[in-house]
Amino acid sequence: MNARQNAIEFVGTQTSPNGRGDFRNTSLTELYASHVFTESVQKERLPAEVFESLQQTVKRGGGLDPSIAPAVAAAMRDWAMERGATHYSHWFQPMTGETAEKHDSFLTPAGDLKAIAKFSGNELVRGESDASSFPSGGLRATFEARGYTAWDPSSPAFILENPNGATLVIPTMFVSWTGDSLDQKTPMLRSLDVLNRQALRLLRLFGNETASRVECTLGVEQEYFLVDRQIALQRPDLLVCGRTLFGARPPKGQELDDNYFGAIPERVLAFMTEVEFELMRLGVPIKTRHNEAAPGQFELAPTFETTNLALDHQMLVMQFLRQVARRHGFLCLLHEKPFAGVNGSGKHNNWSIGTDTGENLLNPGDTPESNLQFLVFCSAVCRAVHRYSKLLRLSAASPQNDFRLGAAEAPPAIMSIYLGKDLTDILDFIADGSAPADYPHEDDAERAIPMPILRRFTRHAGDRNRTSPFAFTGNKFEFRAVGSSQNSAAAVTIINTIVAESLDFAASRIEEGSAQGKEFRAVVRELLREMIREYRPVLFNGDNYSMEWVEEAAERGLPNLKDTVDCLPVYTEEESVALFGKYGVMNETELHSRQEIMAENYCTIRNIEASAMLRIAQTMIFPAVLRHKANILPALTSITQKKVLSELDVKIDLLIQGIDELKKALAGVNAQKNVMERARHYRDSVLKGMYALRVIVDNLEMMTDDELWPLPKYMELLFIR
Repeated sequence: MNARQNAIEFVGTQTSPNGRGDFRNTSLTELYASHVFTESVQKERLPAEVFESLQQTVKRGGGLDPSIAPAVAAAMRDWAMERGATHYSHWFQPMTGETAEKHDSFLTPAGDLKAIAKFSGNELVRGESDASSFPSGGLRATFEARGYTAWDPSSPAFILENPNGATLVIPTMFVSWTGDSLDQKTPMLRSLDVLNRQALRLLRLFGNETASRVECTLGVEQEYFLVDRQIALQRPDLLVCGRTLFGARPPKGQELDDNYFGAIPERVLAFMTEVEFELMRLGVPIKTRHNEAAPGQFELAPTFETTNLALDHQMLVMQFLRQVARRHGFLCLLHEKPFAGVNGSGKHNNWSIGTDTGENLLNPGDTPESNLQFLVFCSAVCRAVHRYSKLLRLSAASPQNDFRLGAAEAPPAIMSIYLGKDLTDILDFIADGSAPADYPHEDDAERAIPMPILRRFTRHAGDRNRTSPFAFTGNKFEFRAVGSSQNSAAAVTIINTIVAESLDFAASRIEEGSAQGKEFRAVVRELLREMIREYRPVLFNGDNYSMEWVEEAAERGLPNLKDTVDCLPVYTEEESVALFGKYGVMNETELHSRQEIMAENYCTIRNIEASAMLRIAQTMIFPAVLRHKANILPALTSITQKKVLSELDVKIDLLIQGIDELKKALAGVNAQKNVMERARHYRDSVLKGMYALRVIVDNLEMMTDDELWPLPKYMELLFIR
């Protein structure tokens, strides 16, 4: 047997789940957030005036009073050390797509070979890191190294345990010495502030004087694949690229629709249980777990939280999925398309806005046709998506997600909105000049569904559309285009900013009408008609996967940015620079840097993939095919049998040719003048060569002796648990 078959045999001997700990006797209520410096812990440990000042900052967005930092730091240190923490770390989200952390000990020498535990207010509020060692898109040269991590009080500190201790983790922002953001969190927090200001301004016009803050809420559904680690270790492409660069389709994939919501395998369920245990201790409110549509694919989803907390938590979700998978003998794949021919993985972002008094501003109520406030807020979101659809598409762009968007399970690259028939009809009714209150509202009896045993079973007012990239789902919008490995902060930053601009527009129109002495409701109806007529082209309730929609979308004038390279120029378009600059979310320099980072990232990932492909093809596939040819050659006697050899020889020649063509394409990168040209070359030439080489190798997989084929096959990767 070869190494691949040995790995498969080893997995077959595993009968019990590994991992650490039995959680069946753990009280979930006591477990939840037990490792978090929560509001209740703060209230217990901080002086009353310090606690009130800190809560003022967290809940109302006020500036932090620096004088309270020493007291907070002391309480945080004592609480953490009581739970075994020996170090603290500023935890931030640089432009790598991952998190970053540097651990510092609490212990400080005190003379006479003694030490004391020390953690000052200054150490809590500000840390320092080498800014030139993280992607900066030209913001920082190698010799310009100073960068600052700044405490984010709105996301509570927590403790991460390890086998030999624990670390106090403090969520922070990350900025350069010049004050430019080098992370995902800083622009996102700015976007929350501007959304709050514009939403409150609009609410005041509707007579709401009680709300003091508008919060954005988020629920992030995380999809992922699990493959057995022993088998995956035989796949260099999975280890280096996170996806399979080669692999013929198996006899069975997801055609039978028998995976979605199926019984969870025992070993996988043990993994899920431990992931939930780890996350619940950190206050991540995990709600849902299930099999996804593809074999070997699963989903985990928390309940809704305030956005900043939800975004920090989704980074922890990805971290623990990877860590716990290793303890259970799995490799967790967060790549958007690790396997060709089966579903890829997304990260669906359920986004909504509400007040600090508990009002969901996207809740239509029982009679949405007469709920003017809801109609204005909903229309503001729709107008934002229509007006800034290229920015929204950009927020989901990545070289990994390019393989997923537009495939059978993901929304296309065309940004559109699903509102459902009822709400769309209401908006059309208004746009055509009718009074909202005159809309013929459907009563509950019309929504009744006959069911045995149950006397009353009613359907929702609107259906769901899983093909839509931006769908209204009752009291929130679900942005489905973001990829499973991406940090959702980029998407949320853009959604918050473009919606804030639309709320600004709506508030200004109402203020202008009121200043002219017009009746309020008449002004609002006029505003709604204007906005609905503007964003009508982006509303689509049909099948977003169909080619007919692609053609229709083009007729409507909707942009179709098919991949990351098409998206890159959007960062620095005049409209983008003006929008983010107007609201102080990102300046022109920060936008240029993100464009540069994304372009470099695209080139680097494609180079890694192409280089790995060449190495695998030359050192694993080619020798295996030659051995196969040598083994069968003596047995071929008849003319019919020799036709097999002739076909194999043709495939081997094509393999050699494909390798040479990909090498030439890679060499051509050096002739490109700048990073944008290199990105286009990788897409148009290198990626084309990779596709061609894959077709050849996948054909050879179907012809080569199974015992000689060096790479675990799709059948083994997808179905062995």
